[in-house]
Amino acid sequence: MAPRAAVFDFNGTLSDDEPILYRIYAEMFAAQGRPLSEQEYVDELAGHSEAEIIGRWLGRDRPDFEELVADRIARYRAAAADGSTVHPEVREAVRYVAARVPVAIVSGAAREEIVPVVEAAGLAPHVRAIVSADDVTDGKPHPEGYLLAVGLLGDGIRAEEVLVFEDTEVGVAAAKAAGMRCVGITRTLGAARLAGADELIPELDLATMRRLLA
Repeated sequence: MAPRAAVFDFNGTLSDDEPILYRIYAEMFAAQGRPLSEQEYVDELAGHSEAEIIGRWLGRDRPDFEELVADRIARYRAAAADGSTVHPEVREAVRYVAARVPVAIVSGAAREEIVPVVEAAGLAPHVRAIVSADDVTDGKPHPEGYLLAVGLLGDGIRAEEVLVFEDTEVGVAAAKAAGMRCVGITRTLGAARLAGADELIPELDLATMRRLLA
């Protein structure tokens, strides 16, 4: 059955930015005396919200916790707000999908990170709804964000009619817990970590979208 809607994760899925995110966290955490290796980031932190990542690595009870979260967001905006992390083939794929079914974004990132990138990449007119970390109580792997997106997509769309694209295991778990079909993109964590997905692909491109929406 062809999907009636498509939902994309943001970091690492629409935006090829996981290396940028790791570099930002590595710099921040080293300055706090708690260095982070790239393998530790991939194994323990990738896919979670910035608040969750900072809380897990540095602790949640710090008096400067909110300042650290704000710093992390500002650093990301400085690095990615020009839209360059959304590659041309991804833009083409999203435009193709949006011409056929409603599109949403569900992400653990803050809205103020997502919107500038989506706008700069020229995709804002093609996205019906964005569910960010600001909109949920429980982040991925909890399904809250995906369930919220169903209501925002409208048109009587049901969860089982939604096709999700995710690049981390917590994202795949969230989509599946919401009752959605999920395609895993293997470039961030590799195929083994995304075994819970219904299908695995190396990247988003037009040919894959044509096949999946047929």
